[in-house]
Amino acid sequence: MNYSNIEAELLRHFNQLPLEFQKKVLEFARVLNATTPKGKPGRDLLKYAGSIDQNSLKAMEDAIKYDCERVAFIENLKTTNWQD
Repeated sequence: MNYSNIEAELLRHFNQLPLEFQKKVLEFARVLNATTPKGKPGRDLLKYAGSIDQNSLKAMEDAIKYDCERVAFIENLKTTNWQD
């Protein structure tokens, strides 16, 4: 799918939406445009491939897993209704 096909399909769907939804789509597009990450293309990072040893990778994986579970637990506590 090329740019003009995407644009045409997007406009077709957009024009069928009620005005309130069109406003939401516009706001969403503005947010996406403002938050589009700027950085290096992946091909520029290939020189670092394989530069982290397996023990360090395992330590990072474990830390991420632990912290994600902890965040999920805390979020669950926030949403639990303790009045029941």
